[in-house]
Amino acid sequence: MLKTSFLLKIIVLLIFVTTISNAQNTISNQLKWSERMALTLMQRHPQSYMIDDAKVAHISYVHGLVTYAFQELSKQKNNEKYAAYAKQYADELIDADGNIKTYKYESFNIDNIPTGRILFDIYEQTKDKRYLIAMQTLRKQLEEQPRTASGGFWHKKIYPNQMWLDGLYMGEPFYAEYTVTFEKGAKLDDIAHEFELIQKKATDAKTGLLYHAWDESKEMPWANKETGVSPNFWSRSMGWYVMGLVDVLDYFPKDHPKRKELILYLNNISNALVKFQDPSGLWYQVTDMGTRDGNYLETSGTAMFAYAFAKGAKKGYLPKKFKKIAEKAFDGITSKFVKVYPNGEIEITNACAVAGLGGKPYRDGSYEYYINEKRKDNDPKVTGPFILAALELNR
Repeated sequence: MLKTSFLLKIIVLLIFVTTISNAQNTISNQLKWSERMALTLMQRHPQSYMIDDAKVAHISYVHGLVTYAFQELSKQKNNEKYAAYAKQYADELIDADGNIKTYKYESFNIDNIPTGRILFDIYEQTKDKRYLIAMQTLRKQLEEQPRTASGGFWHKKIYPNQMWLDGLYMGEPFYAEYTVTFEKGAKLDDIAHEFELIQKKATDAKTGLLYHAWDESKEMPWANKETGVSPNFWSRSMGWYVMGLVDVLDYFPKDHPKRKELILYLNNISNALVKFQDPSGLWYQVTDMGTRDGNYLETSGTAMFAYAFAKGAKKGYLPKKFKKIAEKAFDGITSKFVKVYPNGEIEITNACAVAGLGGKPYRDGSYEYYINEKRKDNDPKVTGPFILAALELNR
């Protein structure tokens, strides 16, 4: 009898402890979407290097993107735990001498650069030289990055003579902040030139949209033999482009001669994109193909547009109407493609996991290629921009 009573007490205690634990881990639906997404990621990936289901710390643009969003969240919410989560990634990645784990300088991969964006704040706060050394390493890569004959960064050493829209986000915001912080803005003209080139070479005269990539040599099988552009419009690639523009503009002084030009580019592509926004608020994976068989409403590109439009409108780069366009996009994601679990965790569906051109196995940039790439729930290429968009919209 005593044993049974004791066991019952133990069971009740375990139930109580489990209930308390679950309550503590429940994410309140009263919080803004920005924090609900961040807390979901923190619960699912207790160490920030685990983002994207990574097993070990490695240099990665998706980690750079998401941890940057955490830093911005920390500033707006005045909550240090979000900045600490971002710093955790930097500390796993950078050793005592400033060496970056898994980084291969000689690959000249522009996707390596976004990780450096989180180091400015961390170095400013700690004055620990290892973060500065890591930033200097990434800056040196940009200094020596192979370029097209017309001066544009190759996307990677393995992709000679090619500029991808993705690369304008990967390289330019870090480059802009670095040159303003440490070089008195000496390279702002070079940064503007990257956008000038892709605007000139990749814009479609009919729609105003930008093709995913441009091969200056016109030698790649996917490249148009007259223009060098890839065959299709991919929403996320344009999402990278507009995010790169609004972030770079933070570092161009109002009297800089290239600033108006960059703002014009942002307006041109934004006005073109609005014409293809679905009534749901989202954009399709292949932007101009609408409901063609196999095409689907894609969340990562939509989240990127929402962020860029909201920030652009707030900063005065875009007309005020773009805030409402951003809100419609954001609401489309949350109403159609967000799952909320009993513990309050949220999951965004319908995000394209990855897409590129060339490589092995070969990616031809065809319509069929883009619609058949796998999708991943809570892919970091949607969660990072979703947090940033939510912050700009106070959602």
